[in-house]
Amino acid sequence: MTQRTGFLFCWLIQRLQFPQLLLLDVTCHAIVCCLLQPGLERSDSVFYLSSNKSSHEQGSCEKEVRLASSLDFWTLSSENFIAMLPVDPVKENYVRKVKNCVFSIAFPTPFKSRVRLVAVSKEVLEDILDLDLSVSETDDFIQLVSGEKILFGSVPLAHRYGGHQFGIWADQLGDGRAHLIGIYMNRKGEKWELQLKGSGKTPYSRHGDGRAVLRSSVREFLGSEAVHHLGIPTSRAASLVVSDDEVWRDQFYDGNVVKERAAVVLRVAKSWFRIGSLEILAHYGELDLLRTLLDFIIQEHFPSVDVGEPNRYVDFFSVVVSETAQLIALWTSVGFAHGVCNTDNFSLLSITIDYGPFGFMEAYNPDFVPNTSDDERRYKIGNQANIGMFNLNKLLQALNPLLDPRQKQLAALILEGYPDLYYTRFRELFKAKLGLLGERKGDEDLIAFLLHLMEKTAADFTMTFRQLSEITQSQLQELNIPQQFWALQTISKHELFPAWVSQYLLRLKSNMNDSDSERRKRMMTVNPRYVLKNWMAESAVRKAERNDFSEVRLLQQVLQHPFQKHSTAEKAGYASPTPSWAKNLRVSCSS
Repeated sequence: MTQRTGFLFCWLIQRLQFPQLLLLDVTCHAIVCCLLQPGLERSDSVFYLSSNKSSHEQGSCEKEVRLASSLDFWTLSSENFIAMLPVDPVKENYVRKVKNCVFSIAFPTPFKSRVRLVAVSKEVLEDILDLDLSVSETDDFIQLVSGEKILFGSVPLAHRYGGHQFGIWADQLGDGRAHLIGIYMNRKGEKWELQLKGSGKTPYSRHGDGRAVLRSSVREFLGSEAVHHLGIPTSRAASLVVSDDEVWRDQFYDGNVVKERAAVVLRVAKSWFRIGSLEILAHYGELDLLRTLLDFIIQEHFPSVDVGEPNRYVDFFSVVVSETAQLIALWTSVGFAHGVCNTDNFSLLSITIDYGPFGFMEAYNPDFVPNTSDDERRYKIGNQANIGMFNLNKLLQALNPLLDPRQKQLAALILEGYPDLYYTRFRELFKAKLGLLGERKGDEDLIAFLLHLMEKTAADFTMTFRQLSEITQSQLQELNIPQQFWALQTISKHELFPAWVSQYLLRLKSNMNDSDSERRKRMMTVNPRYVLKNWMAESAVRKAERNDFSEVRLLQQVLQHPFQKHSTAEKAGYASPTPSWAKNLRVSCSS
C-alpha cells in the first residue's frame, strides 16, 4: 500500500465507524475456504486477518475458490484508482468546479425509509461477483447495494468528466448521482468496477438531488440485461432496490411535476471511463493528467496497445474507432436507440452505458427517437452512426494536444475510415438476419428493399425478421402468410412485397450447402423473438410502483433468453402486436 493510499484509508477509518468490517493486509478477491483460527484476532466490531504466515506454513488451509455465501470475506478495492490517479483534495461533499483530478471522494447518502429488493441478477452475482444468490436475501447485501454500507477497501468515488450534449460543449458534468464503490477481481481474473446509481449527491450533482426514481431504474436494470443477452457489449445490472423516500420529477419536461420513489441500481462494467473523461482534461489544458489517464486506461483495458509505444494514442484511437462502429452497427441490427448519445455517455471501451430514455424500435422507422425531449431528432436511430462519427471526432480533438503532426494525420485517416467500418459491419449483420451466406452482388439492394417496404407499411422491426426466420420458403413462395406471422402479414400488404420475396428466394438458392431448415435455425439465433419494448417496460414499472415486482422479474427471465420461445412470454403478449393501451406511450425523459 502506498503512502498516499494509506493516508486515504486512515482518513476513511477516522471519519467513519462502520460495523463488521474485515480488515486485510491485501485485498481478497476470491473466497478462500479454510480454517481461519491461526492469526485471526477479533475486537468487538472488527476482524483482523494476519498474513504473517502462509497457508502452507499454517498447514490448516486448503484453498478452494467458491461462491461466497455472505459478504463477510468479500471485499472491494479502490486502491488501483487512488494510487495511480489524482483525487480531489477537497473532501467535503458540496457542488463545485473541480480541477486537476480524475475523482472526488464522495460517500453515498443512505435512504431514510425502508428499502426493498426489486430484482437481482443471478448471473451477475454468481458469474461476475462470485456471490451466491442467497447473499441477496441478507441485510448486509441490501445495505451494500443501497449505499448504506461501505466495505473496507472501498473508498467511494465520483468521477469527473465533461462532454458535448446535443452537440454543444456542456463543461463539467461528472457523476452527479453515482458512486464508484470499488473494483472486484473475480475468480477468472476479471476486474469489474461496481457503481451505485441514484445513491446521493456528489460534487458533480449540479442542480440535481442525486437520486434516481424507480421508473427509470427499472428501465436501466431491464435494459442493460436485455442488451447483454442480445450479444451487445454493455454495462450490467446486479441489483435494483427501491425506498419510500420521495423525490419530485418532471417526467416529460412539460411542467407537470410528480412525486416518485427513489431507487438505486448496482451496475457493473469493466470501466466507466468515457469520451468526456478525456475531453474535460483537454479543455482545461491539464495535459499531464490527460497523458496519465490515457496511459492508465491503455494499460488496464487495451491489451493490444503497447503503452510504451510512441504511437500508442493513435493505436488506442484506432481501436476505439473500430469498436464504436461495431457497437452502433449492433445497436441498429436489433432496433436499439440509445436516446442520449452525448460524448459523456459514450464509453471508451465501446460498451453501452448510461441507460436513459432508450428504446427498442417497434414499427420500422429510421426517424425513430425514444427521447421525447429530443425535438430535433438528433439521436434518432437512423442518425446514430453519424453521431458516432461526431463523438469520435471530439475524442480526436481531445487527443490532439498529445499528438505530433504526423500522428494527427494518421488519426485523421483512421477517423475517415469509420463509415466503411460501420457499413461493412451493418451489411454483415443484416445479411445474417436474412440468412444469406457468402457474398453476392445485390445483397445491399435486397436489404434496402426490405427496409423500404417495412418503413412504408410500418411493419414491426423485430418480428418481421423473426417471422422471416420461422416461415418456410414454400409458404413465402406461395405468399401464404399464416395468421401467426402478423408482422409479415403487415408488410405483405405492400404491392411490391411479391417482388421482394422473389428476389429473396432467388438469393437463398445461391447459399452453398444450405437447406431451409438450416436457414431457419441459423436465422433464429440472430433474430430475437423478444426485446424490451417500451410498453413492456411501462407495464412492469406500473406494477412495481405498487410494490408488485412480478413483471420486472418475469421480463428479466424472458429477456435472458431472447431467441427462445417461452410459453409465459407468449401468454403475456411479448411477441404480439403492441396493445391498444400502449399505442401512444411516451418514454419519460427525467430519471
